Amino acid sequence: MDFSGFAVQLLNGLAGASSLFLVAAGLSLIFGVTRIVNFAHGSFFMIGIYIAYTLVEKLGGSIGFWPALLLAAIAVGIFGAVVEIVLLRRIYQAPELFQLLATFALVLVIKDAVLWIWGPDELLGPRAPGFTGSVEILGRRFPAYDLLLIVVGPVVLGLLWLLLTRTRWGTLVRAATQDREMVGALGVNEAWLFTSVFALGALLAGLGGALQLPREPANLEMDMVTIGAAFVVVVVGGMGSITGAFVAALLIAELKAICIWLGLVEVFGISISFSKLTLVVEFLVMAVVLVVRPCGLLGRPQAPTRNSAAVEAPLRPASGLYKIAGAALVALLVVLPLFIGDSSYTTVLAIDLMIAALFAASLHFIMGPAGMHSFGHAAYFGLGAYGAALLARNAGLPMEAALALAPLVGAAGALLYGWFCVRLSGVYLAMLTLAFAQITWAICYQWDAVTGGSNGLTGVWPSDRFSDKTAYYYLALAIVAAGVFMLRRILFSPFGYALRAGRDSVLRADAIGMDVKRLQWAGFILAGYTAAIAGALFAFSKGSISPESLHVARSVDGIVMVMLGGIQTLIGPIVGAVTFNWLHDTVARSTDYWRAMLGGIILLLVLLFPQGIAGFIRQVFEHARQAKEAR
Repeated sequence: MDFSGFAVQLLNGLAGASSLFLVAAGLSLIFGVTRIVNFAHGSFFMIGIYIAYTLVEKLGGSIGFWPALLLAAIAVGIFGAVVEIVLLRRIYQAPELFQLLATFALVLVIKDAVLWIWGPDELLGPRAPGFTGSVEILGRRFPAYDLLLIVVGPVVLGLLWLLLTRTRWGTLVRAATQDREMVGALGVNEAWLFTSVFALGALLAGLGGALQLPREPANLEMDMVTIGAAFVVVVVGGMGSITGAFVAALLIAELKAICIWLGLVEVFGISISFSKLTLVVEFLVMAVVLVVRPCGLLGRPQAPTRNSAAVEAPLRPASGLYKIAGAALVALLVVLPLFIGDSSYTTVLAIDLMIAALFAASLHFIMGPAGMHSFGHAAYFGLGAYGAALLARNAGLPMEAALALAPLVGAAGALLYGWFCVRLSGVYLAMLTLAFAQITWAICYQWDAVTGGSNGLTGVWPSDRFSDKTAYYYLALAIVAAGVFMLRRILFSPFGYALRAGRDSVLRADAIGMDVKRLQWAGFILAGYTAAIAGALFAFSKGSISPESLHVARSVDGIVMVMLGGIQTLIGPIVGAVTFNWLHDTVARSTDYWRAMLGGIILLLVLLFPQGIAGFIRQVFEHARQAKEAR
C-alpha cells in the first residue's frame, strides 16, 4: 500500500465516477420532472454501448470513432422519446409504483430485444483513437482513455448547469421540478416538456454506455448492475439534484477505489477484506446518508403532486358473495392434489404459488394500508429462509420447531431496519429499505463459515412426516391460509385502521394522539415476520437456500406481484402473485425469449388495468352495483 498505488486508485475512482454520473444525471432529471422512478434507465445505458459497438464496427471507418459514439447517444435519446410518447404518457395519472411496474416490464422487453439482435456473447469494442496507450503517473501506468473520462464528467456537469440556468427550457425544467402542475396551469405544454426531459435523460444514459465501449465488453447484465448503482447515486445526492448526483458519484466511486487499494488489512489480529466491501459500499453510504440527512446530500423535500391527496374509500367487510368465493377457493385448493395425482411438478408449482402469495400479501400490508413502499422486502424473506436452514442444520432442531422460530429472525431484522426506515417517506424510504436489504445480501453472500457464502446451504429437508410433496403441500396451504387470514383480520382491527389513518394524513393522526411512527414500525415488524414465514416454507420446500433469496430481484418481483394484482384491494397481492408466477413459469417454458413475452404481457395488463387486475374486477362490480341501485 504505497502512495503511488493510492493515487492511481483515486484516479480510477474519478474515471468511474464520471461514467456513473452520466447515467445518474439522466435518471435524476427524469425523476425531478416526471416523478417516474425509471427502472429502464439501465437498459438505455446498455443499448448505448451495443449501438456504439455496431456503429464503430460497421461505420467506424467512414464516420469515425467519436462521431459513432455521439450518434449512439442520440439514437438512445430518440428511443427514449418514443418510449415516453408511446408508453409513459398513457400512465402519468396512474400511481407512481404502477409506473415503476411499466418500466420494469420494459426492462424485460429490451433485454430480450438486445439478446435477439446482438446475441448472448460479450462484445468488446476497439481502443479509442488517440487514447490507446497509457501514461506514467508516479511510476505507474494509467490508461490514457481513463484520463479522458475524468474530464468528461465535469464538462457534462458544466453543460447541464448552463442548460438548466441560462435557457428558457432549463427554467421550465427547474419550475416543473418544484411544481409541475403549476407549470401546466401557466400554459406550458407539459407533454412535450416531459418528452424532451426524458429524451435528454436517455441520451445521457446512452452516452455513458457508449463511452464505456473501449473499457469493458457489452453484455446483457449491464442494465441491472447500472440501474442499481444509478439509483444509489441519485438518492445519496438528492432526488432531482444534478450537482448532488455528481458529488455522490465522486464519493461512492472514490470509496470503492480506496477499498480496493486497502485490500486485506489486519486490525488487532483480525483480517478484514476491504476489497469485499466493494459489493456493498454504495449501500452503506446510502444508508448512512439517509439516516443522517433524509433528503440526500443536496436534495430537498419533494413537493407532492396535487392529485396524490385523494383518499381511498374505507375498507368494507367481505360481502356474502366474497366469503363464498373465498371458501370455494380454499375448498378447491384442498381437493387439488386429488386431481393432479402423482404430478410432482404441479404440486411443487402450487407450493411455490402459495409461498409467493404469502410473500406478496406481507409486502402489500406495508405498501397499501401503511403506505410504506419497500424495495428491500426480500431481506426478511431471506432471513426467514436462512434462519430455518441454520436452525435445522446447525442447531439440530426438527422442521416444525425451525418453522416456528425462523420467522422471529425476519422479525428481528425488521425490528432493527424498520426503526430507521419509518423515519423516512416516499422514494427515500424505499431506497433505504433497498440499502438494508443489499447489506444483508452481501453478508450472506460473503460469510462462508455460517451462510455457506455464494454456495448457500443445502440439505434443508422437511421432517419424515412432511417429506412427501402432497403432505408438504397441505402444510404450506394451512400456514399460508392462516397467514393471509391473520393479515386481513389485522387490517380490519383498530391497529389496521390506525395504519391507514397515518398513511392518509400524518398531521391529523398526530393531532388526535396517534404515534404514527411507532404504528408504522409495528406494521413493518409484522410484515417482516410474515415474509419470514414464507421464506422458511421456501427453504424446506426446496431443500436448500442461497443468497439469491435476499437479492433485489426478489424484492422487485414482490412489487410486481402487488402492483399487478392491485394495491387498493386486499385480494390484489394474491391475484398478482399467482398471475405473475404462473405467467413466468408458463412463458419461460414456451420460448427462449420469455422475458420479452412476459414483459409484453405485463405492459398490456398495465395499459388495460391501471388499478391492477383485482382492482379492475372490483371496479366492474362497483359499477354494476351502482347501476342496480340507480334502477
